[in-house]
Amino acid sequence: MSSLNILLVSVVGYLLGAISFAVIVARSQGVDILKYGSGNPGATNVTRALGSKYGNIVFACDALKGFAAAAWPLLWMSDAGLKLGIIGLIASIIGHSFSAFLKFKGGKGVATTMGGLLAIMPIVLLIGVAIWAAIFFTTRLVAVASMLFAVSLAVSAYVLYGAGDPRFTLGLVLSVLIVVRHRSNIVRMFQGTENSFKK
Repeated sequence: MSSLNILLVSVVGYLLGAISFAVIVARSQGVDILKYGSGNPGATNVTRALGSKYGNIVFACDALKGFAAAAWPLLWMSDAGLKLGIIGLIASIIGHSFSAFLKFKGGKGVATTMGGLLAIMPIVLLIGVAIWAAIFFTTRLVAVASMLFAVSLAVSAYVLYGAGDPRFTLGLVLSVLIVVRHRSNIVRMFQGTENSFKK
């Protein structure tokens, strides 16, 4: 795993992640998503602004970013493909969360994470999605579901692969990144002002 390959994968991953489909889709409908609702350029805020159709489009595009960033090193760099795929995914999540095109602002990275995990550890993703769905349909709070999804990544990766596997390290890093990105939601939950989707 050469330094050049690490740099290449990191740059490609970051640039893919930095593309804000939430901003692009919302702007196409005459909405500045950065000034609507929570101001977060992600699928959840787009759903609140424009409905589930556009929210789902953003979610799918954000997931595709993560998948592409993680998958191409797996296909073309077989000797160190797994580690480079992990680096590419983390870079894309950082790009999504701190986009150079949005003055280093961005979304929470959940959809991008899911797309990358589909390429790297799909069983961990499946467990996480099941937990996300169970929590969301119980609480109707996307933030709570997303944070518990994040925590499940580290736990599932540890159980399936062990502490010495790079996929566990990935799960741990993703758990921390996603929870930290939800710190404003945590504050709103304690204040009782967090938005929810009505049943």
